[in-house]
Amino acid sequence: MEDTSLKGVAVLVTGASRGLGAALARRLGRAGARLALVARGAGPLEEVAREIRASGGEAHALPGDVGEKRDAHRLAGAAAALVGPIDVVVHCAGTLGAVPLRLLLETDCEDLERVLAVNLVGPFRLTKIVAGAMALRRRGLVVHVSSDAAVAAYPRWGAYGVSKAAQDHLGRVLAAELEGTGVRVVSVDPGEMNTRMHADAIPDADPATLADPDAVASRLAALIARPEAYAPNGGRVELARVPVELGPEETTSPAEARP
Repeated sequence: MEDTSLKGVAVLVTGASRGLGAALARRLGRAGARLALVARGAGPLEEVAREIRASGGEAHALPGDVGEKRDAHRLAGAAAALVGPIDVVVHCAGTLGAVPLRLLLETDCEDLERVLAVNLVGPFRLTKIVAGAMALRRRGLVVHVSSDAAVAAYPRWGAYGVSKAAQDHLGRVLAAELEGTGVRVVSVDPGEMNTRMHADAIPDADPATLADPDAVASRLAALIARPEAYAPNGGRVELARVPVELGPEETTSPAEARP
């Protein structure tokens, strides 16, 4: 069930061409949010935006790479021009780094730098650009999509885990510094999902044991609509613990580990 409190809310979603980002965009579009969608793949991204518009929603495709410094201001500026001042930014874009996954000491420094650029520095740049205007309006929400790898040390998940642990702490520091401004920051662990990223990481995983990204997106949409009900400012929440009313065809998985 979509929350009508999202109607007209300006949301910037990165990583919106596939997986959780695309599923969330569709959910928010049905709820009436005004969407600026970012991803590197222009074709798949436009397809998601077109699908949302065909269903009566508002969605704009903004191809770009959040890991590239030159793209940050362009994407944030275009998003605000299209949907208005950003009320919510959801950092879904992410990368594992080199696959098959490698031991950390066998990871090239350049690969680690790229993972940090996409998973940590990119979200920081976009948040830095939009958070000031949020604070001036006394409202806003920043969502970091985290992972169980941020809190558990899994061999071969080093680059990804390091970036997500840093991202979690980035959120805590931002929340502390923005306390009293009306801007909330939260990290969410979506659990293991049936996505291409998961297949790249664990090719032999049984898809039947993995959560449907759309079911996970329904919980994330509920949290975005009422963040104060599900997570303290600066907190980290497992989305499997967020209650939400699902449609008759939807199911959830108990999996709560790496995305």
